[in-house]
Amino acid sequence: MHLAPVPSVPEIRLHLAHPGSGLRRLLEPGDDSDESRPEPQPPYWAYAWAGGAVLARYVLDRPSIVAGKRVLDLGAGSGLVGIAAAKAGARAVIAAEIDRNGVVALRLNAEANGVTIQICDEDVTAGPPPAVDLVLAGDVFYAQDVGQRMLPFFDRCLAADIDVLVGDPGRAWLPRPRLCLLGEYQVPDVGGNGGSVPKPSAVFAFVAKSA
Repeated sequence: MHLAPVPSVPEIRLHLAHPGSGLRRLLEPGDDSDESRPEPQPPYWAYAWAGGAVLARYVLDRPSIVAGKRVLDLGAGSGLVGIAAAKAGARAVIAAEIDRNGVVALRLNAEANGVTIQICDEDVTAGPPPAVDLVLAGDVFYAQDVGQRMLPFFDRCLAADIDVLVGDPGRAWLPRPRLCLLGEYQVPDVGGNGGSVPKPSAVFAFVAKSA
């Protein structure tokens, strides 16, 4: 993995994938026969996805959004969004990431950027929201089943007076009727099918259902 500045967010450096990383090996079955171990997951944490990049850029440009607040980086992956929140003055940052390899990458990325982040390796969407003031969720609507898990959790956050901001480049399962556009940037979706060409990606506030 190369430690390199993130395109469009050069204030932050991440351990990012490159052709020689050999990440495909993480998807191969191991030699042990422990069936209780979770199935290997694609290394989403090895890339700076557009939804995370746009949220990080938005937070760094507007530090008052997170300054002095307790922030949850949901589906943290590389930790890009949480690192941005910490750099922008958040009082505390929790990064929720269930991939065990992602947890390691997250810790290394936080150290590389000189910030302190509390890592939660459990599915926080299954229960009540943690004691935070703000949830930052980048690229959590990339699949229908994942998006369907997010909506009830976000509603519980709103009911607990926790604000929710979503970063997304306009993926198919984005719940547009529940979103209010806050800002838009041109960022590359380097981890997906967009290559490195900057494309529009947006930050939204998740809002309550209309009566």
